[in-house]
Amino acid sequence: MALEKHSKQMIVHYESAGSQVALLEDGKLVEFYIERPLERERAGNIYKGRVVNVLPGMEAAFVDIGLEKNAFLHIDDLLPANLEKKPLVKPSIADLLRLGQHIIVQVKKEPYGGKGARITTHFTIPGRWIVLLPNADYVAVSKKISSEEERTRLTAIGEKLRLVDEGLILRTVAEGETYEALEQDLLLLRSLWNDAAFKAQQTLIPPALLYRDLEMIPRLIRDLVTDEVDEIIVDHPQMAEEITWMVHEISPAFAKRVHLYDKSAPIYTIYSISTELEKAFRPKIMLPSGGYLVLDRTEALIVIDVNTGKFVGDEDLEQTVFAANLEAAEEIARLLRLRDLSGIIIVDFIDMTQDEHRRLVAERLEQCCAKDRTKTNIVGWTKLGLMELTRKKVRHTVDHSLN
Repeated sequence: MALEKHSKQMIVHYESAGSQVALLEDGKLVEFYIERPLERERAGNIYKGRVVNVLPGMEAAFVDIGLEKNAFLHIDDLLPANLEKKPLVKPSIADLLRLGQHIIVQVKKEPYGGKGARITTHFTIPGRWIVLLPNADYVAVSKKISSEEERTRLTAIGEKLRLVDEGLILRTVAEGETYEALEQDLLLLRSLWNDAAFKAQQTLIPPALLYRDLEMIPRLIRDLVTDEVDEIIVDHPQMAEEITWMVHEISPAFAKRVHLYDKSAPIYTIYSISTELEKAFRPKIMLPSGGYLVLDRTEALIVIDVNTGKFVGDEDLEQTVFAANLEAAEEIARLLRLRDLSGIIIVDFIDMTQDEHRRLVAERLEQCCAKDRTKTNIVGWTKLGLMELTRKKVRHTVDHSLN
């Protein structure tokens, strides 16, 4: 199938044993998600838990929320999010929590390895256009909305809509939306929060689930479907109908973009998704020019080494190295999204002699990472000439789900 320039497609493979969603940009795989019925994610869920351990030396507590391992609550995730409401003198965790105390918390990071889930009392309820922060008391607008006029408009709408002591974040997709659409989104979110709060006041014995975030496919429809998505291709008739309904709720015009895949060959074969996944998860990732990346994961960080390989260029050595590093920067940004890599990431680009080239490589990496919905912080060059960056972790990495 011929792809138009800058096209974006969402490919949905659904079966009872598990669902998979792939996002393609210009025919290239950039994001991949997988969910199995018995491995549903907990990030975003709200629980009524019970404090089982308080550790003043770590300024943290462990809370039983019904998972295999007790969840970890740091004092910074317990104190108010607003600076105005924070105490002048930071209290001890022992002053705030006691053994056996019931507490309402939200999972902010999935359990991983031998660690339990990371939890918080800074609640967030995400909607299509708005994220509700029940206890935050401020309005924020996505930094990806660049128009100051639009930012001012959305801020004014948010201030008008929100209740006292209620916070709102206007998401990137809220750009251009009407007051009425934003109000309806907020009313739904407020209803979800009020329902969770009502359950919390009942005589439920913890651990108890109060609010569950959407399953993977509805969540991705909510978060990914925008004007930029040209097609949503689904290989299951019933799921195609459900997705058409979900998309219609967002915008009736978007419903026409949902198509049922009806060819005999597996959908992931036709769109080369299985092949691209296999390539992306190798320790050695080849670049189109002949260069390659080597990716090593350690307990503390991820290291990516850039090599010229068979790429010799057409000009002098410096230009060859510069071109190879630019290409590597683009591929590294894609791998971060596709493999959902997180934590501290160190990139050993090929040594460049010109400061301007170093600046342009860092700029290219930052531009490509800007497409990522997960926050990536380009820290910059270290004294050893390495590029340091960090990427937020919320859910399990894709390679964890595939294993």
